[in-house]
Amino acid sequence: QVQLVESGGGLVQPVGSLRLSCAASGSIFSIRRMGWYRQAPGKERELVAVITSDGSTDYGDSVRGRLTISRDNAKNTVYLQMNSLKPEDTAVYYCSLLTRNYLVFWGQGTLVTVSS
Repeated sequence: QVQLVESGGGLVQPVGSLRLSCAASGSIFSIRRMGWYRQAPGKERELVAVITSDGSTDYGDSVRGRLTISRDNAKNTVYLQMNSLKPEDTAVYYCSLLTRNYLVFWGQGTLVTVSS
């Protein structure tokens, strides 16, 4: 089994910044991709950002240019630097891991609230 532990969520004012972290542990044999998704109340889960093992990235349209994903392969950890946050960024952020044989694992989620 794979465990994903997220940290770094919380309350932040508009235009503020937060940094989320997600550490993977357990039976990790090969990681194809790690990333972040989010789900706001009453909405479907959506892509925030993903990063492959070779460093290729992809972002959701609503966060492109404001959020940056990075990873430390040696630590099996992925980070999400969130800048210029808006109230509409308020959501539960979920870490995701896709293995090379296409198994998907999810973290428990961390709440980000952007409010004054």
